[in-house]
Amino acid sequence: MGAEGLERRTRSYLSNNVPQIQEHGGFFEIQEVDDGKMTVAIGGACSGCGIAPMTMKAIEHRLPNEFDEISDVRVIRAGGPRAAVMPTKTEEMDEMDEYSDYSPPF
Repeated sequence: MGAEGLERRTRSYLSNNVPQIQEHGGFFEIQEVDDGKMTVAIGGACSGCGIAPMTMKAIEHRLPNEFDEISDVRVIRAGGPRAAVMPTKTEEMDEMDEYSDYSPPF
């Protein structure tokens, strides 16, 4: 199955398994799929959301576990008029032991 099919399945998975993004007025888009690596952008009401860093971590950890074709996921802030301004904690989380194996309940 090609990148288009993987993108479609990934969008469906995120809509069904990480619903808080859209339920809270945010959005996600698959920006790139290349050789097992995927870039997902989130934005909209994700801006300033206290759980945005946890949601980003959940996406980064869950997609490679769910899809054999995905080996690495990078979640970024969406650009343009629907850009998200994430809490500064996003960068700090990468260095925090508490989040190294974090698996959110959603």
